Amino acid sequence: MIKHALFVLALCLHSPWAAAGIDLFKDENGKTKWQHLANFSSATLIIILSIAAVYLFIYSRRAHRANRELTTIKQELEQRVKERTATIDESNKKLTQSNLLLESEISEHVITSDQLRASESYVKDILTSMPLMLVGLNKDGQVTQWNRRVEELSGVSSEKALGKTLWEAYPTMTVVPEHIQQAIEQNKTIHLKQSLRSLSHFDITIYPLQGTEAGVVILVDDVSKQTTAENLLIHNDKMSFMGELASTMAHDINIPLQSILMDIKRFKNIMASVPALEQGDSDTSAQMDVIFRDMSDKGDQVSSIIHNLLTFARNRQAEKQMADIVDVMEHTVNLGKEVITISEGLMFREVKLEWQIEKGLPQVPCYITELQQVFLSLFRHACIAMQKKLGNENLVGAPFEPTIKIILSESYDNLWVKIQHNGVGLTSEEQMRLFEPFFSNSTQAEDFDTGQHLSFSYYIISEQHQGHMAVTSDPDLGSTFHMQLPINH
Repeated sequence: MIKHALFVLALCLHSPWAAAGIDLFKDENGKTKWQHLANFSSATLIIILSIAAVYLFIYSRRAHRANRELTTIKQELEQRVKERTATIDESNKKLTQSNLLLESEISEHVITSDQLRASESYVKDILTSMPLMLVGLNKDGQVTQWNRRVEELSGVSSEKALGKTLWEAYPTMTVVPEHIQQAIEQNKTIHLKQSLRSLSHFDITIYPLQGTEAGVVILVDDVSKQTTAENLLIHNDKMSFMGELASTMAHDINIPLQSILMDIKRFKNIMASVPALEQGDSDTSAQMDVIFRDMSDKGDQVSSIIHNLLTFARNRQAEKQMADIVDVMEHTVNLGKEVITISEGLMFREVKLEWQIEKGLPQVPCYITELQQVFLSLFRHACIAMQKKLGNENLVGAPFEPTIKIILSESYDNLWVKIQHNGVGLTSEEQMRLFEPFFSNSTQAEDFDTGQHLSFSYYIISEQHQGHMAVTSDPDLGSTFHMQLPINH
């Protein structure tokens, strides 16, 4: 304001009016009227000061009002600052508390994570080190778990197996995709059995996963030792029972048989002392002699049967014996002619036997009784196959003659025994199952003929004699059983 007033005053002083006013303060002589000039200047100055005072008053009022507004704004700002500061302090406290809680949660999470990792590592170590084969599969059959036992038996590392399907990683696995789908869809446990060449036996269990991820866990238990022990126990029980049965039957038959033979001899002596038969009817005497000889031969035959049964019952030794396999086979054949009879009617004594024996065969260390049992089982198996062929009404060509061929030879420090028959041969599936043990709790097992399976014979050859046993067969031509027995101890 003051600047504006001074500016107006300066303009007035420099204006023509001001210049004319200066002339008013001069008299006719041109002398300055200083009194008038002083009065005018004073009046002008008073006016200017008044104007300035008015402007100052107005400016002061405005400044005061502005100060009041500024004070109000300052107070409001200070209040807001206090509120904001209080809010920030509260936020800082809450943030500090949240940080503390977060640190606590992080610490707990770290502890939980460590425990979880330790638990996962522990579970992984258990799954990896467990003696059972463990395979985890998802719903598509891809491998998610592959423990160390599976690596050892399959020869496939877990790195190569993970992500592949089970059948890509382990093609020989008995489990098929249908088993996996059945376990998942029906949500039930599936039990399977697997036998590899009758040497290794496995129990396979498929468990469906109960979580959100569909899949299965496959456990494979190697029960070869258990199966071998069961076979050995059953075999020992069977041998013990057969020995006891044979011994009991032999003694029970032998007592009345000896009495019958003695009575026949006494009757013959009595008849020989009758004069009428000595001097009279010669035809009657001849007929009586034929009857006596026939009775004596039958009695001797029964006595031979008893002798063979007693020998079979008592011949089991704790250690192997050196034996002539030809004598063992001949003795078994004689025993078979007396004890092997098929229910349909074919008897072993009616079968044609062909022998092919290499000269100079050495003795072999063996359990004679067990080998006899093997040969008897094979003879009975052959009789069953030949009886089936006899019962086939569709046979054409030459009449069928049941024949068994026995071949004994030596090759590469091993004694080879082959028993061949011309009956109905085995199918591929029957050949695979022939040497497997039969175990069942179902009622269908009541009609099962154990003579159709040769697991005990296989066990005797492979386990007790450290040999090998195999079969080759054709359904139309018959079967050949091959047995290899080591000659050396």
